[in-house]
Amino acid sequence: MKTFIAILLLTTGTAYAGGTLTSNLRIASDALSYNLQYRVYLPEGYESQEGLAVLYVVDGQSYIKQGGVPRVLNRLINSGAIEPVVVVFVDARDPDKLNDNRRNAQFFCNKEYLEFYRDELIPEIEQQYPVARNREKRSVLGLSFGGLNSACFGLFGFDTFSGIGMQSPAYHPVPKLLSAYEKMPLLPLRIFLSTGKPNDNTAATRKLRDVLKSKGYPMEYIEVREGHNWSNWKPLIDDVLRFFYEVEAEPS
Repeated sequence: MKTFIAILLLTTGTAYAGGTLTSNLRIASDALSYNLQYRVYLPEGYESQEGLAVLYVVDGQSYIKQGGVPRVLNRLINSGAIEPVVVVFVDARDPDKLNDNRRNAQFFCNKEYLEFYRDELIPEIEQQYPVARNREKRSVLGLSFGGLNSACFGLFGFDTFSGIGMQSPAYHPVPKLLSAYEKMPLLPLRIFLSTGKPNDNTAATRKLRDVLKSKGYPMEYIEVREGHNWSNWKPLIDDVLRFFYEVEAEPS
């Protein structure tokens, strides 16, 4: 059955040299009361593996088109730099009206959006693919308001995600988020955080960095000389994936 699924993906999705990106898959959400779509990157040979790490990417359509993430995954996995990982690219848009982007309603610490992941999307992915069924192998990534969403998932979904990736997080729509991280005890999270300069929420992101550092979070923090755009975010995809999934070199 898994062989048949792999062949089907190759004929209906996008084949890369190494991995496969499915076509758009639809899911009806009771938590959100509407349909969503997503695509799944599957590393080569996934059918014969089990317990694979899984990364959930919000604004997934942009991470595929502008970020070129599937090709980065193939390069890093094929070179042995990172472990094989399944990546779920979640589209923030209405699948029936792509001009209707729901990201603002979804990403501002929306508890129903977290419930959608926890109760609907994650169980679906775990049923369909050989991914690990524990939070330790599960991460989330987003940029700008999607980075805000990652921060919210860290606070309120740390029982579901262990890795939190934030590129240029714009957390001003939830002004209490910084103080919430200050007041919360250290949570079981590993955090990737990046920003650009100038004109990229730099001062606010540095404040978040300082709070997270003072709390003792395992964290990688990067600043680049680019603004709030893909010239900033795309070159850091390698760093994000290596932070979460790097394969340790064998001792010589």
